[in-house]
Amino acid sequence: MPHTRVLEQLKENLQTAYRKSIDADGKLDELKKAGHAKFNTIFTQDEGFSTRSNRFKPYVEELASELEKMPTDPELLPVALEQFVRKLGVLLQTLQAFKDQAK
Repeated sequence: MPHTRVLEQLKENLQTAYRKSIDADGKLDELKKAGHAKFNTIFTQDEGFSTRSNRFKPYVEELASELEKMPTDPELLPVALEQFVRKLGVLLQTLQAFKDQAK
């Protein structure tokens, strides 16, 4: 099935996001200890996440859960994929921007 390859690629991107989230969360812990990082959430509801956290890993976990529950129905799959890819993109872009900023 063609969507199998797409799902594998999304899984690989999610693994990348997971590794980056570990590094970013460690940096956030350092910033918090130094009296910085005074915010409640990384993403707003407008960005599609139901998670509310001041760390990246819970957002990665939300996406991992969504990927596991991805519908196989060809009618439902395109909408679910579009929403997932949009959130994954926002997560990866934010992780990269955070990494660039933290240098």
